[in-house]
Amino acid sequence: MRNSARVIPALFVVLWATGFIGARYAMPWAEPFTFLWVRFGLTFVLLLLLIPVLGARAIGWRNSMHAAIAGILMHAVYLGGVFWSVKHGLPAGFAGLIVGLQPMLTALMAGAFIGETVTRKHWLGLVVGLVGVAVVLSPKFSAIGGGVSVATVSAAVLAVIAMSAGTVWQKHFVSRSDLVTVTLCQYAGGGLVALALAMLFEQGEFVVNGELVFAMVWLVLVLSLGAIFLLMILIREGEVARVASLFYLVPAVTALMAWLLFGETLNLVQIAGMALTTFGVALATRRAPAQASPAIARASR
Repeated sequence: MRNSARVIPALFVVLWATGFIGARYAMPWAEPFTFLWVRFGLTFVLLLLLIPVLGARAIGWRNSMHAAIAGILMHAVYLGGVFWSVKHGLPAGFAGLIVGLQPMLTALMAGAFIGETVTRKHWLGLVVGLVGVAVVLSPKFSAIGGGVSVATVSAAVLAVIAMSAGTVWQKHFVSRSDLVTVTLCQYAGGGLVALALAMLFEQGEFVVNGELVFAMVWLVLVLSLGAIFLLMILIREGEVARVASLFYLVPAVTALMAWLLFGETLNLVQIAGMALTTFGVALATRRAPAQASPAIARASR
């Protein structure tokens, strides 16, 4: 179906946005790296059990190592940095704005390291999208206070750099390898690093209750499996700079979910920011008809 070209990116954005909702349920009951290594470990075991069903293929030691490096960057360092910075007081709005730099940074890395061409229209879309993200998050800026420190801001910046680098690494080295095996190796690498960080910097706080169990099940099944597989497909089938542009939509979708689930405010300024963000992403991801992704061609057969 031709509609898959729109359905997959839209589904990815919605699923990815639920990760921040899941983190809200989990973080009061567990330390960031402890929660993450358990999450990655459970995902790894589940993927192992599913390999006979999914028919995964071997990808060789070299590709396995590249996948593990991508997993360390995209999972352990990115999620660990964001969770740690917020846990230690960095306001969510400020963290969201820093994370919002990721599409522009990814575009720069993609152009520098894998030779992707970033057009003027794409750059315009990235700038418009970033402004839209800032507008959506603007009501949270008033909460900026003592949590903004060199340590928390550095952790958030490191997280953004790692996500951009991991995306480019994945595209350059293993985007054409078996998705299941690549994902398995990603979580092996990410899980081991998260475990090491937990042992070095945390006390192992992990209070098992309904909220934490719900968050863990949701994040393993919906995020670590569903959303990540969709992201791998998007990276495989398109330029990473355009794929990264989709992350601009995540704060807007998260704000809508928080409004529905937690009664958080959603004003006209934020709605205008959502529209601006959507317009920016449309500019940044639009292709000429002759540049349609291979995924579209295959889906239409």
